[in-house]
Amino acid sequence: MGMKNIAVEESHTQQLILKEVEKSPFVSKTQKKIYLKKGEDPLNAIDTKNYFYFVISGKLKIYQIDFKTSKELTLYMLSRGDMFDVVSLLDGNPNQYISEVLEDTELVSIPLEDVKQMILDDNTFRQLFYTYLAAKLKSMENLAVSLSFYDVYQRVLQLFTNFTYMQGNKPTLKIIDNLRHEDIASMVGTVRKVVNRSLQKLKKDGVIELSRKNIQIKNFQKLLDKLNV
Repeated sequence: MGMKNIAVEESHTQQLILKEVEKSPFVSKTQKKIYLKKGEDPLNAIDTKNYFYFVISGKLKIYQIDFKTSKELTLYMLSRGDMFDVVSLLDGNPNQYISEVLEDTELVSIPLEDVKQMILDDNTFRQLFYTYLAAKLKSMENLAVSLSFYDVYQRVLQLFTNFTYMQGNKPTLKIIDNLRHEDIASMVGTVRKVVNRSLQKLKKDGVIELSRKNIQIKNFQKLLDKLNV
């Protein structure tokens, strides 16, 4: 049940995307900076039908919710170098998602037509865009497989594996390391009470260190061993 570290691949691509965007003449002429505060719903305040957005800093989640049960499912966790809304860019329709800013966030907005022109004219950006898009599609595919075939404990193992980066020989959990437990639950399609049982088991087994506002990987090899059982 081993999985490729999609988050690491995305992170490298995202850094390259930002570098390419920064030097683009389209961006320098038409960009607009937007600042969002923690707790805001940015999709209520921005125009994804006419503008495309690059995340410069911060963190926000895009999710859906079943209002009958209040159960959430996070579709995308966006951080530095991410861009949205790719779907609106491709089909021309505004999205129906819900969003929440998890950390104060800075965005750069660019008219959709300019981004489309960048894809046509800038070979480097075009390749990065397609690489990013492929990674997001793969991530959604993995989410569908995970929700269909694996229990919550296995989903948490997969989530932590995907967001663990090796810094030298030290495994470091990034992006999701300081999320609320209800946000972790939303990423694996369950509720806080259920995901807490998995977190406590991983803590007891010496896989993670768990505090009120932080999760750290203590033994990455043991995490991989449990994932591949």
